[in-house]
Amino acid sequence: MPVLWVVAVIFVVSVVGFITGRARALQSAGGDARRLHSLPIYYGSNVALWAIVPAAAALIVWLLMQPMFVNSKVIETLPASLLDAGSSIGLVMSDVRRVAEGLDVAVAQGALSRDAAASIGSSSVNIRDFLGSIGVALGSDVSPEVVDAAQLYRGLNATGSTLMSWIVLAISVLGAAYAYGRSNANFRARNVVERGTLGLLIGAASIAIVTTIGILFALLFNTIEFFKLYPATEFFFGTSWSPSFSGRGGLSELGVLPLLWGTFYISFIAMLVAVPIGLFSAIYLSEYASSRVRSVAKPLIEILAGIPTIVYGLFALLTVGPLLVSVFGKDTLNWMQGGTAVMTAGLVMGIMLIPFVSSLSDDIINAVPQALREGSYGLGATQSETIRLVILPAALPGIVGAVLLAASRAIGETMIVVLGAGAAARLSMNPFDAMTTITAKIVSQLTGDADFSSPEALVAFALGMTLFALTLGLNVFALYIVRKYREQYD
Repeated sequence: MPVLWVVAVIFVVSVVGFITGRARALQSAGGDARRLHSLPIYYGSNVALWAIVPAAAALIVWLLMQPMFVNSKVIETLPASLLDAGSSIGLVMSDVRRVAEGLDVAVAQGALSRDAAASIGSSSVNIRDFLGSIGVALGSDVSPEVVDAAQLYRGLNATGSTLMSWIVLAISVLGAAYAYGRSNANFRARNVVERGTLGLLIGAASIAIVTTIGILFALLFNTIEFFKLYPATEFFFGTSWSPSFSGRGGLSELGVLPLLWGTFYISFIAMLVAVPIGLFSAIYLSEYASSRVRSVAKPLIEILAGIPTIVYGLFALLTVGPLLVSVFGKDTLNWMQGGTAVMTAGLVMGIMLIPFVSSLSDDIINAVPQALREGSYGLGATQSETIRLVILPAALPGIVGAVLLAASRAIGETMIVVLGAGAAARLSMNPFDAMTTITAKIVSQLTGDADFSSPEALVAFALGMTLFALTLGLNVFALYIVRKYREQYD
């Protein structure tokens, strides 16, 4: 049974449980809701929670554990000859999954019956050609061992899905029946529902923390593996970035300093564009603009935040880059050799960050109490003096926090850099040279058929860990600035 159907049946059980649980509680009180400990809705909600929460927890755990169990069982059956041929276990399992998924697609399209798909073998039909005819491409011919492993993979997944459906539905029904049996006039349903709701809220709040911890450990373990293969001192202090994918070890130079320089250089130019424009627009919208102008201008500025970054990258590649070349290129000042440069990416990224600085600063300036403005005017200050001497100092901690958050957003940008700044890792002061950033190199190192046992692929995780530390540090510093220096007004 598909997972969506399982979820739908659980929802139906919970609805039925809500109705019957509420009715049973009222029946136990003789139809008089005043004799119940809690409101009738709490008795129905208790049954619905018992129908949903344990079943949902079992479903999530099963969906997480089944792939690991199936993969381990399939790997145990793979002959050593497949690995001796030079393939890694990951590449072999990728072929197994592709064949298994292709056979499932063939059954779904009616090209094969279930029995024919279960008995098909590479000796009777060319699996690669057959799957290619139904739109499933395989990179190489399929060996009989891979076909057998794919059949085992399909069988284990089918069995696991069936067991999952019945077990999860049984948990849902049993949970609803248990709660239904407790629905009587003396049962403290409100207390139970409130504790259950509190637990759900705590779980929802914990998802972000658990996700952050998961990301951290995923990066950390692979970073440790990288530093076992490549010296940490050469990574952190090396001034050359020249990875080699020739297969011969010891030829790669993986110094992170050129990438850090490109990241900070492009982000610095972006902030030079975003901060003045964003801050001045925020001051205008909050202090000078009429309500009619503000109602139009503020949404138009915030539209910039909703434009996909790939569109900004295309804008940098096709418009801003050629425009800068026409002004600073070899036909004029000869400062710029091509459209991809630090200046190109920095200008476009700065445009993208304007709504971040503008919207946050606007909200912070508006939060300054009106009494401070009126007191300044009462002492004879002009509007510009009030803004400079009263409003901006009061809002400065929040504005600094907004700028730091925008800077962390700039450091993590990828598509604008890939299309606007080029791919050259170099240490240069010329803003019209092509450079690259950490995020762009993470993409390039993991693009294609990467061998995750090589330092050239594992370096992406070390770069990711470096970027994670940088952005996390900026965010923490921004929150520290806001909390420590924020003025409190009564």
